[in-house]
Amino acid sequence: MHRNLKGVQTLAHAHSVKRHKGLMDWLTTVDHKKIATLYLIAGGFFFGIGGIEALLIRVQLWKPMNTFLNAQQFNELITMHGTTMIFLGVMPIIFAIMNAVIPLQIGARDVAFPFLNSLGFWTFLFGGLLLNLSWFMGGAPDGGWTAYAPLSSTTYSTTHGVDFYTIGLQIAGLGTLIGGINFLATIITMRAPGMSFMRMPMFTWTTFVTSAMILFAFPAITVGLVLLSFDRILGANFFNVEGGGNPVLWQHIFWIFGHPEVYILILPAFGIISEVVSTFSRKRLFGYSSMVFATILIAFLGFMVWAHHMFTTGMGPVANALFAIATMLIAVPTGIKIFNWLFTMWGGQITFNTANLFAVGFIPTFVMGGVTGVMLGSAPADYQFHDTYFVVAHFHYVIVGGLVLGLFSGLHYWWPKMFGRVLNETLGKIEFWTFIIGFHLTFFLQHFLGLIGMQRRVYTYLPNQGFDMMNVLSTIGAFLMGVGVIVFLINIYITARQPAGVENDPWEDGRTLEWSIPSPPPEYNFKQLPLVRGLDAYWKEKMAGHKEMTPAEPVGPIHMPSPTIIPFVMSVGLFIAGLGFMFTTDDFGNSFLNFMFNKYIVVIIGLGITFGSMIVHSLNDDPGWHIEPEEQGGKGVEA
Repeated sequence: MHRNLKGVQTLAHAHSVKRHKGLMDWLTTVDHKKIATLYLIAGGFFFGIGGIEALLIRVQLWKPMNTFLNAQQFNELITMHGTTMIFLGVMPIIFAIMNAVIPLQIGARDVAFPFLNSLGFWTFLFGGLLLNLSWFMGGAPDGGWTAYAPLSSTTYSTTHGVDFYTIGLQIAGLGTLIGGINFLATIITMRAPGMSFMRMPMFTWTTFVTSAMILFAFPAITVGLVLLSFDRILGANFFNVEGGGNPVLWQHIFWIFGHPEVYILILPAFGIISEVVSTFSRKRLFGYSSMVFATILIAFLGFMVWAHHMFTTGMGPVANALFAIATMLIAVPTGIKIFNWLFTMWGGQITFNTANLFAVGFIPTFVMGGVTGVMLGSAPADYQFHDTYFVVAHFHYVIVGGLVLGLFSGLHYWWPKMFGRVLNETLGKIEFWTFIIGFHLTFFLQHFLGLIGMQRRVYTYLPNQGFDMMNVLSTIGAFLMGVGVIVFLINIYITARQPAGVENDPWEDGRTLEWSIPSPPPEYNFKQLPLVRGLDAYWKEKMAGHKEMTPAEPVGPIHMPSPTIIPFVMSVGLFIAGLGFMFTTDDFGNSFLNFMFNKYIVVIIGLGITFGSMIVHSLNDDPGWHIEPEEQGGKGVEA
């Protein structure tokens, strides 16, 4: 920019950066790589909580007429297990991988809006913490993770549990929405020179489509949660029959978000599998363009099938038939993907390391989940399957057998890029086999439990119905999965104690741009933005005999965004306001507390903090800072 004008250069780059150390560095960071680590830690934490809840559920169900939990505790646990796993467990781990990888894959130095990236993380975290506070503040939500009206109304759910659900998920959902918008902007505007849309890696494509789905799906759940909190806190009647409301309306609002949500979850896993299978087969992805269009088609159809969750609500044969047909149509683009993965492996030189084992294990497991999905998509059959363990088995096959296996695959694959250390292969294989055997043991049997009549969401059952043995095995399998996750954590711990520093491309077969830069990447990612000459850009350069990417620009000062505490403060404000709004109708038996909460003072304070931070951020112009060429490690290449 100001390369030749020496005087201008010193002027333009005069501002120094305020460097933070320790905890403050993590609270103020806007670096996508550090935010990825934060997402990973927070997601891992909530994933652990969700896993403990699942194990408690399985302990209760291991024998008939068990008294380990009572009915109320069981309802709270199944509600919180589902909600925690989907919104607070796997979503942030997906966002961790996106944050760590997407800017590197498209040849960018950061995301489009680093400030928003930080804000998205902190709102998600405080929303998740608010939801989990319910355990200590009078009881967790108990209306099921779908919070169906009227079960979630004040009539049937008398504690504040469901209020924590509505407010916590609104705050956390805001973070997801912000993240989705950020990745859309990043992928549209920040691709390296030469990277057209049809040259983007498959994981970038699935992230792009996922972000677009987030943009359309999350407003629906936000509206639903606002209406439900109005019903519960302000006495509105949206879902209350006596007041002229309609409880089925909640199901429509929830599922018009909820079905796209499961594709929001699974598409990034599809992208990960595409990268891993292609890399470890040493072949380019078979049918790349059909993969891209299949992804877009899945996203498009994903918004047209929501009422297949509601076949038994009495919508009538016409609606049921239309939604059944739309549901079965989704199997077509998904099938295209499955065959493309198989054809990518066909004739390839396959390496079965941990990342690829998870990817290869993903394919048949996900197919099984897809088959039961088509079975459930048939409306007459669904009358038999509905609300039995068959449904539980189905969606755990797609979410655990699909998404979670995909996430493990991606974490093992990109771990050296994120942290500069390759995870231990022996432990990785132990983790893979314990997890996948435990998984199939837990959920394969649940198909048959459902078919012989075991209902979902029942906290106990009578003996001698044929349920007993299968439930014992299911519980054993759940603990095996727990062992697999613990082995993964041990693996991380052992690996983290070794010195960092692996080569740029530790797998030696890396195809995309992230493998062309050091592991872990420097703060600015690319010293010179790369020139992309085709699909699998780095592989193309390797095949041409080059050791590194051809740069698209000369070496120069690199502009960086400044760290800021404002996103953290804004999220704290939302947290306070949410907590205040929940307790506006309570009598605390204390005049000061009554005044603070009943007169909305706490809400005003919280929103004041948030909007005050926004004003400060708007009025304070942040010029950022520069990393000069002499501070950039390594040699530059002549452009």
